[in-house]
Amino acid sequence: MKVAYTQMRPVFLEPEVNYSKAEELIRIAADKGAKLVVLPELFDTGYNFRSKEEVEGVAGEIPDGPTTQFLMELSRELGVFIVAGTAEKDEKGRLYNSAVITGPIGRGYIGKYRKIHLFYREKLFFEPGDLGFRVFNIGIAKVGVMICFDWFFPESARTLALKGADIIAHPSNLVMPYAPRAMPIRALENRVYTITANRVGEEFGLRFIGKSTIASPDADVLAMGSEDEEVEVVEVDLSVARNKRLNEMNDVFKDRRPEHYSL
Repeated sequence: MKVAYTQMRPVFLEPEVNYSKAEELIRIAADKGAKLVVLPELFDTGYNFRSKEEVEGVAGEIPDGPTTQFLMELSRELGVFIVAGTAEKDEKGRLYNSAVITGPIGRGYIGKYRKIHLFYREKLFFEPGDLGFRVFNIGIAKVGVMICFDWFFPESARTLALKGADIIAHPSNLVMPYAPRAMPIRALENRVYTITANRVGEEFGLRFIGKSTIASPDADVLAMGSEDEEVEVVEVDLSVARNKRLNEMNDVFKDRRPEHYSL
């Protein structure tokens, strides 16, 4: 199976411009054979909001809002699964930093995840996620989703792996330098593939580092981005992620001793 990240520079508060930019990158990935494409966190809106009113002006419902509808249509047309970060407004007007997954099956909508661990000023605008960590069976693979700062908490990736994820899709807007070094370890300790799709550029003095990363269950870095817009496609072997054995006597899940992990 081929998977891809798209590393892009969203235009702040300009969803239509960002749809065009994302579509161009997704088409490149699809032309190279990718079946799963991961976009950055808040790819459609930009990130460094200055007021809640700005978020409310660009947030949409899932799945009926314009961003999810755009992704559903593109998934059906190109025959690809897409995981992308977006600002969500629910039926009660509450705001979430969310990710949606779409694919070439049925209507195209598969599900959503709401970011659990909010970073810094996100807490001024968004509600903490309330759906738990979710794994989506897309037929060819089981895909877990987490968003950006979730990586800082090992429990995030571990929970997704224990729920059966072969691949963890990780839309991000990284500003700290650590995740590109840490994600191969998250992949190793859970024996999964990870796809971190980061953004690039600057917003009101906040610089995003790029360096999107695809890592293997053996902690190999299969691809790492620059600090510019780009697409990277790699082939992954899902049987490696489904084998949790390190040798004939050690299995990273069966050897767990959760009775000793509580405080």
